[in-house]
Amino acid sequence: MAFTLKAASDQHLAFARTLTHQAMGHYYRQYDLAWSDKGFDTAWAGRENWLICQDDRLVGFVSLSRDDNALYIRELHILDTFRRQGAGSWVLEQMIAKARVENRGYLRLTVFKTNPAKRLYQRQGLNIVGEEGCFWRMESVCLPAQSSR
Repeated sequence: MAFTLKAASDQHLAFARTLTHQAMGHYYRQYDLAWSDKGFDTAWAGRENWLICQDDRLVGFVSLSRDDNALYIRELHILDTFRRQGAGSWVLEQMIAKARVENRGYLRLTVFKTNPAKRLYQRQGLNIVGEEGCFWRMESVCLPAQSSR
């Protein structure tokens, strides 16, 4: 079963907000953080958002931003019923490739310190490079792809 990325639009905002809140609510409570629908919606509007699909099924989404040096994964969430089927690894591979094509030096993200997804990120080559409160900052060096001659 093949995964694909499809551009998300404003009509997917409710899906993304609900999925993020369901996936992250436990961590927000654990670290006594306040969830804000308005904050999520504002962030969504300023990011590049992609739906993760498997065949014709919507399985999750990834939300991106950039600066001159890095591609940032701001959100990456997979529906519970589709976890552990390779979608997360596939998305990370795609984002590393995207960072290389765009000549950005790094793929970066933050993850709650107690989130087991950290192990997935490490398997895909991201390393812990710092911490901010309840988050690990992680990154992968993304050297540009070598051109063949």
